[in-house]
Amino acid sequence: MKLARFAPGVFVLLWSTGFVGAKYALPYADPFILLAARVLVASFLLFAVALLVKSPISIGSGAVRKSSVIGIFLHAAYLGGVFFAISQGLPAGVAAVITSLQPVFVSLLAVKLLGEKLRRTQLVGLFLGLAGVVLVVGPSFNNGLPRGGIFAAFVALAGSTTATILQKKLGAGIPLLAGTAYQYLASGVVLGALAILTGGVHIQWSLHFTMAFLWLLFALSFGAILLLLWLLNTGSAVSVSSLMYLVPPVTAYEAFLLFGEKVNTQGFLGIGMCALGVWLVMRAGN
Repeated sequence: MKLARFAPGVFVLLWSTGFVGAKYALPYADPFILLAARVLVASFLLFAVALLVKSPISIGSGAVRKSSVIGIFLHAAYLGGVFFAISQGLPAGVAAVITSLQPVFVSLLAVKLLGEKLRRTQLVGLFLGLAGVVLVVGPSFNNGLPRGGIFAAFVALAGSTTATILQKKLGAGIPLLAGTAYQYLASGVVLGALAILTGGVHIQWSLHFTMAFLWLLFALSFGAILLLLWLLNTGSAVSVSSLMYLVPPVTAYEAFLLFGEKVNTQGFLGIGMCALGVWLVMRAGN
């Protein structure tokens, strides 16, 4: 399919807007209740879409358990960690760079757990991309950063890394719509419990918040997540995870357009290194 060629670029664009969407939405809602509402609504909508297109919903208890575990790591741990980190005052760019360490961990685990081969060119690309990310958002680390936010970002990193490996190892044979719906349902229960336990159940509905919520729901929970799972089912874990290197630079560009945050010469150099690194990984993986 010719359209499949554009899938990685569309994924990076959509995924990067999650950090911007969080910055817009979090002043109006506590992080865990916001995410619980988002993923539970997404779950019910995906079940409805599956019924509409006659995609199987009854996928067996084993597939439901696998989807639930993947969902808890991908949505509760990753999204919960990112949103909590930003709510604690961690800059979105710093959260993006910490979670973009994922390709290094995925590449090492994929060799051992998935039997994927890591070529020398891919290894060079991985570390070139990592260096580029550091150049883009490195200046942000000069400011005092909240420890709780940093810890939450590393929880998010662990969640996304684990979910990527599990999806590649366990999720390939599970119907995409129903599997994702069960992922959201399980993670929604966990996030709702976290919201109640932490007392963070406040949502202030307004036009501004509603627009941000709808974007996070449809562009991220539908578009970006379904694209990510499809890319993992059809490509190598190393190649797909390397796309995460492009997220911080794209996020930085979006922040420049939306919030006036400038990108200096060092940042542009980093963006170029990220692009080259991803190209090397994906080219060697094909």
